[in-house]
Amino acid sequence: MRTVKFLDLLGLHELDKSQYLAAFEEVLLSGKYILGPQVESFESEFANYCGAKYCIGVGSGLDALVLAIRSYEFEPGSEIIVPANTFIASLFAISESQCVPIPVDPDPKTMGISLESIEKAITKSTRAIMPVHLYGIPCDLNLIRNIADRHDLKVIEDAAQAHGTMYKGQMIGESQDAVAFSFYPGKNLGALGDGGAITTNDENLAKKLRALRNYGSHKKYVHDFMGSNSRLDEVQAALLRVKLKSLNKHTQSKRVTADIYMQGISHPAVELPLIKDGYESSWHLFVVRTPYREELRKYLAEKGIETLIHYPIPCHKQGAYPEYFSLSLPNAEKLANEVLSLPMSATLTEEDALYVVDCINQWDHNLCKL
Repeated sequence: MRTVKFLDLLGLHELDKSQYLAAFEEVLLSGKYILGPQVESFESEFANYCGAKYCIGVGSGLDALVLAIRSYEFEPGSEIIVPANTFIASLFAISESQCVPIPVDPDPKTMGISLESIEKAITKSTRAIMPVHLYGIPCDLNLIRNIADRHDLKVIEDAAQAHGTMYKGQMIGESQDAVAFSFYPGKNLGALGDGGAITTNDENLAKKLRALRNYGSHKKYVHDFMGSNSRLDEVQAALLRVKLKSLNKHTQSKRVTADIYMQGISHPAVELPLIKDGYESSWHLFVVRTPYREELRKYLAEKGIETLIHYPIPCHKQGAYPEYFSLSLPNAEKLANEVLSLPMSATLTEEDALYVVDCINQWDHNLCKL
């Protein structure tokens, strides 16, 4: 039986194996292992890729969000609006910064944060909006920034899944505020361990973030802020530099797969993602919806097709936040019960993608009603 992997990291890394080994050896022999030339070069290259002026490499995607929030020095108890259907790290970053996450319902069609929900959630304690470019699909940043400007709010973007995503001709990552990225191995630009970064066009913010990631210090033994130890590792930076060179090519491969899915899947019980005009997803994930998710997932597994669920429990129903259990966010809850992520990898062949399409279209969902 044919097997279609959800994500083939080993196959992806095999393509540039010699370059990874050379990059590792270069760091090994350099004798410089913390905030050295590899981090500096990667920061410059990734900033240029995103169209941003500055990039600050940190230890993880969560740290990128935490330090971005902390850099603004919001008073404890400040509220930050965030979609309820994101990964829990978005909310953890807010809580860790002594702020209060305000989970709101997403748009049921785009699955991104709802503009109407943002407007309704704003109070005198609101200090920021955290749009999440979920699955690699951009949020409507122009309208979100308009709302933020009217209420004097910051926009802290969670771009953990949006490397290579474009919004109206502009790469995600270019902002006067802060954009947080994750380099978790499964991301479109993934390290071989944890890593993250913040991009911005604000010179003063960038300078402060460089201190916050390094014990609050710009100069050794001089500590201007209560900082952290969250520095992108030299080895991971070197490997990310190799991967960055192929990011556009690999993103294009994912877009080819996505086009096959979008043009080919026609099953009446399977809803495809909505991509608006002027939006260009990087397809970190390809997420469909169906009220018969468990049945479809089991059927595809029987056909040798691996799938995952991102995410089965919305943030306001997680045990980490019992204070939100009574909160009703019907769109987030419905999505959590219906979303299913199909195989999506830069190494996925056209034949495998067509096989996924054929299997879905041949699925007899009427058996689920019996």
